Amino acid sequence: MNLALWTAAGLLAVVALVGGISKAFVPKENLAEAPGGEWTEDARVGFVKSLGVLELLAAVGLTLPAVVGIAPVLVPVTAVCWILLMVGAMITHLRHGGFNRFVVLNMAYLALAAFIAWGHSGLGSFTS
Repeated sequence: MNLALWTAAGLLAVVALVGGISKAFVPKENLAEAPGGEWTEDARVGFVKSLGVLELLAAVGLTLPAVVGIAPVLVPVTAVCWILLMVGAMITHLRHGGFNRFVVLNMAYLALAAFIAWGHSGLGSFTS
């Protein structure tokens, strides 16, 4: 269980890091041209950058507290926040293109985050 939680948290942290870097540092116009980026056409630059920063914080929050052993409760809290972010992402993708591969991908990320949150509810943990 411990290995599965670390793997899920690591994978989700990489996803959050890549998504955060792209949203925080790539110009909005370039994001709009990328596959799945059509939602940025209606969004303000500050909103897109804020989402990028939140994703960067999620990458840190999914792994660092457990690695250093300081406030490991932040890992499941971050996972729950990621679930909320993915619900918003799915709604946004549904509004801009119907049910597509990005909605399915967001569902997979949501499932990983739910597993991480569940695993830290006492049924599994990073320390064992």
